[in-house]
Amino acid sequence: MLRHLLKSKIHRACVTDSNIEYEGSISIAEEFMEAVDLWPGEKVLVASITSGHRLETYVQVSPHGSKSIVINGGAAHLIKSGERVTIMAYTLSEVPVESKRILLDAENNIIG
Repeated sequence: MLRHLLKSKIHRACVTDSNIEYEGSISIAEEFMEAVDLWPGEKVLVASITSGHRLETYVQVSPHGSKSIVINGGAAHLIKSGERVTIMAYTLSEVPVESKRILLDAENNIIG
């Protein structure tokens, strides 16, 4: 039996920008994507710790070292710049999966 399991988690990231005019997605700094094994185009669940809003979208890469987390398109009406979010991706597996997780501080430095 296949089960949905957490595979990637970026916890307490600070949204650095929100862009309503963009066509959609979330842009994530390359170093964060590498740390938790996210791919461009991968589906993610974004949960705002600040507002409680939750949404699904796909990932785009922001430049390495930018520390950016940008909410694009219609999602920018729900999650704004300055909010703290958790970004999660899931996989289907028949066996337990050890998820890759990072914790960020208010300036989006990896602290755990």
